[in-house]
Amino acid sequence: MAASRRDFLETLALGSTAALGLTVAGCATGVPENAAGIAGSGANSSKPLRAAFSNAGLQSTWCELGKKTAELWGRLLNIEIEWFDGEFDPGRQRDKIDALTNRDWDFCCFQAVQIDSLAEPCKRLKERGIPVISMDTLLVDMDKMRSTGVWCEVTPDHVDMAEKSVGYMMQKIGGQGNVIHIGGLDGHSGAQGRRQGFENILKKFPNVQVVGGGVRWCDWKKEKARNTFEALLQQETTPIAGAFFHSDDMALGSIPALKGTIHEKMVVVAVDGQKDGLDAIKNGSLAASAVNPVCRIHQTSLFLGQFIARNKEKMESVPLEIITPGPLVTADDPRALEAMYYLADPLHCLV
Repeated sequence: MAASRRDFLETLALGSTAALGLTVAGCATGVPENAAGIAGSGANSSKPLRAAFSNAGLQSTWCELGKKTAELWGRLLNIEIEWFDGEFDPGRQRDKIDALTNRDWDFCCFQAVQIDSLAEPCKRLKERGIPVISMDTLLVDMDKMRSTGVWCEVTPDHVDMAEKSVGYMMQKIGGQGNVIHIGGLDGHSGAQGRRQGFENILKKFPNVQVVGGGVRWCDWKKEKARNTFEALLQQETTPIAGAFFHSDDMALGSIPALKGTIHEKMVVVAVDGQKDGLDAIKNGSLAASAVNPVCRIHQTSLFLGQFIARNKEKMESVPLEIITPGPLVTADDPRALEAMYYLADPLHCLV
């Protein structure tokens, strides 16, 4: 456990130090004239950049914190950000992104509600020389990114996050019994990865069965998740051992349904690891959550976009994919839990 805690804190500290270094670079004196990046250079140093951002839906606490992160770091880095809420609706998000393609931007950062839904507007932005960075989920398949105008994908390892969370659940239930699997949106590449991670772990435990036969897609909606969860509870006459939710929001909206039922001792795990989920881990209602580092994802995308714009970088010089860390948070390690509270606080927006 000590090694796990040390790895966790070292990983988070590394990211925090990098972020601090970037901020200091923007405030430092004596920057060489040919050094662009955050500090800027020459007459351009005081001119703000303009960036368009969109994530899946601000009804989600994860997405809301992503917006706060981009806006906080945008103010620090002299970047004017305009936000386009995806509303968890591929069509509405597409309409908003279509409408912005004729405007002037230094770069754009998008998290698509559904893979391929923003491909055409991204192509139009490419024609105008405006870089697009994909956040958290794929805008298009990886082999089509560059031709579509997507420079880079900044993402967690969704499969790994699910494997950590589900692996912990299996440990706690002793690899026996029935479990529930509540998914996000089936057309969302992150949700597809979380499904794969769940199934990878499930294969190792032949004595575990999924209630209802498999994942139940609930489109990231808390009410739909709660209704689905309650229906699955009611069809079982023996206690259900565990449940895996693709988001803390859906898990926390459903956990109250356990009260007064034979399933009250169910081990519930999820993905996100932000404040509401951390509170639930602390009070014991949520057993674990794998961190989907929303602040790191939005922050890194912002950093990358401003470097591309201010350094006038070329697409081929930018990595196709940047993986952000997603450690598991449980009550077993209170020091790591407290570290997450600080790093994910909206005052800091570091993880």
